[in-house]
Amino acid sequence: MRRRDFLTGGALVAASAFAPRIVRGEGSLISHLARPQDLGTPLEYFDRLVTPTDVFFVRSHFGPPALDRTRKVRIEGARTLELSLHDLRAFPEVTLTAVLQCAGNGRALHRPRVPGVQWVHGAMGQATWTGVRLADVLARAGIPASAAYVQLEGYDRPPLPTVPAFVRSVPLARALDPTTLLAYRMNGEPLTLAHGAPLRVVVARWAGDHWMKWLRRVRVQPAEAEGFYMQTAYKMPAHPVAPGTAVPPADMRSLAAFPVKSLIARPADSAILPPGPVEIVGVAFSGIARIERVEVSLDDGATWAAAALEGAPGAGRWQVFRARFVGRPGTYRAMARAADVEGNAQPREAAWNPSGYFWNGWHTVGFRVAA
Repeated sequence: MRRRDFLTGGALVAASAFAPRIVRGEGSLISHLARPQDLGTPLEYFDRLVTPTDVFFVRSHFGPPALDRTRKVRIEGARTLELSLHDLRAFPEVTLTAVLQCAGNGRALHRPRVPGVQWVHGAMGQATWTGVRLADVLARAGIPASAAYVQLEGYDRPPLPTVPAFVRSVPLARALDPTTLLAYRMNGEPLTLAHGAPLRVVVARWAGDHWMKWLRRVRVQPAEAEGFYMQTAYKMPAHPVAPGTAVPPADMRSLAAFPVKSLIARPADSAILPPGPVEIVGVAFSGIARIERVEVSLDDGATWAAAALEGAPGAGRWQVFRARFVGRPGTYRAMARAADVEGNAQPREAAWNPSGYFWNGWHTVGFRVAA
């Protein structure tokens, strides 16, 4: 299918919008789109180690299928297995804490603007995920000698026959990584329908396009998945490009680990605070390595102060940072930047790309301390 045909088929009507209509949705979520649901987490919730499920962002391409917790997942390796949630509980159970971040988080901040859901900061969250290792399940099914990729498919279906299914694949080595899970609980509770019930994939450290929801089939195969969502979508330039540059398909590569990033949750932009102690609070993470440091500036980056970090460190999981100072009457601009232990540093300006993926520029908030 040509990209033009796909666009006219209606599947990317939402994804090609330039001007978002952002309203508060159910609970405290921010609604970017109603159909399919694209709901963002408000920035103020990024001041804690675990994002509550009821304000955890929701991303979908076609909307969820009907909830059926008796559905089975089909595992196609050297042998074919049909496994229910009850069957999966025979495997060793694993719980890990990991950031789930949509590749397009921050897309609205790229200049020049690019098509797609205009996420600002809310397409991310950190949760505890409980399930079984995909490696253990694949070992039971057997892995053919020709295997190189694992294809993932969900129970959700496109709205029109002309629209391709959302199918993804990951390299076999990534599928066998111990942080790749088939998860059935989130934050200690059964997955909700919006977050992939009854079963979803967790691919810690990698962008959310790999975290297949409503999992239907896992297939071991020699080649990468075909189709729009693997061969055209979710790709970035192999090398940095000037903003606005058209990049040939041959020069694009599939997304994998998300880059180092930090965001300020408090104080809110345009906040008015009383004189006295002021705390800059937010989160920092990297899909490549654990965070080494977070620094905060109050003078447009001329000087920086180290922030204290809270929470267990690790690649693909965030830590809360805090920096305190005495607020005297005046106007302030707070900036945050992070670096991981492998030397990856958050840039002042995010690298532009045609799809607006992986925005990670310095986050800035302005506030005033009133007399």
